[in-house]
Parts: sequence; C-alpha cells; structure tokens
Amino acid sequence: MTKVGRTEGLVLVAVVVAALAWTGIGAKSLGTWLLEVVWVLIGLPLVVLARHRFPLTRLLCWLLVLHALVLCYGGQYTYAETPLGDWLRELMGTSRNNYDRFAHFVQGFVPAIAVREILLRLTPLRRGGWTFFLTASVCLSISACFELVEGGSAMVLGSGADDFLGTQGDPWDTHWDMFLALCGAIVAQLTLRRAHDRQLGRE
Repeated sequence: MTKVGRTEGLVLVAVVVAALAWTGIGAKSLGTWLLEVVWVLIGLPLVVLARHRFPLTRLLCWLLVLHALVLCYGGQYTYAETPLGDWLRELMGTSRNNYDRFAHFVQGFVPAIAVREILLRLTPLRRGGWTFFLTASVCLSISACFELVEGGSAMVLGSGADDFLGTQGDPWDTHWDMFLALCGAIVAQLTLRRAHDRQLGRE
C-alpha cells in the first residue's frame, strides 16, 4: 500500500494546523468557525493517532487535507460570504455565493475515497458495483446527517445560526447540498478509483 512518508506527513499536518490558526484568528465569527471546523479538530488527531495501526493511502491523506482547507476557508468568512464565492458570482453573473455548493460537492468527493478505503480494507467487499453503491449511499447518509445537525442548530439558535446554515434564502438549499454531495461521491469513484486501487495494492 502506498503510504505517506514521515516528512510528507509532518508537512500535511503542519498545513492543516496553519490553516486552522490562520482562519481562526481572522474568523468573522469564532462560533461559526468552530462549528465549521469541528470535523477537522476531531479528524486530525484521529488520523495521526491511528497512523500506525491503520495508515491511510497517500491519495486519501492529500484529499483529507484539501477538505480541511475547504472547511477552514468557509468557516473563516462563512460560506455565504467567502471572497472566492463572491468573485465567482460576479464572474458568472449568479445571484448567490456558490462556495457552499462547491463545499458540499467536496463533502461527498473526499469521504467517498475514505469510505471506499475502509470498505475494501476491512470488509469482504471487492471492487465493483456493491462497493460503488454502498460508498455513495454512506456519503449521502453523512450529508443527510449534517443537514439534520444544521436543522437542529437552527431550532436551538434561531437567527444566530444563519451564518452556519448559509442558505442565502434558498428553500431548496438542503436538497442541493445532499444532491451535490452525492454527485461528489459518484465523481470521486469514477475518476479516482484506479489510482486508489493502485495505492491500495489491488492492481
């Protein structure tokens, strides 16, 4: 299996820690930032602590860092007000900041490789239709759970959760979020499965 080397691993961890520090210091709302990056704060220690018992493929490690950067950036500005999203809105002439759409696509894209890796390494499943279907299903379930968390925060915090929700007045925002996560999971498997299989040592 192709694993991340020690030096490369330290660099990846340093990048995530630096992103957390930079975006946390410059966050529009520290509470919203914390809600957005809590997955990074939980996931980074878990990956580091499990690196000997369950080392991840190099591909997955790089994807997890990419996902962490997406979450940190969105948390710093809130997803509805990211400068990158505003720039794209002006460029494409859209009515909303679509950074959250991109982030939810990534929310399916990156976990798909993580779920696929776990299924292929820890279960009797092999490459093929069932692994593809179950991976996409798990990613869609994760997205649905995240939407339930958002709904719960809206009920508890009321208008205080607006920055976290980032719906921008779109009544279909939840549906779009889950659909794009599903699309991300499907695209990741279609485009990266061969590279992932090579790193898993299955080709």
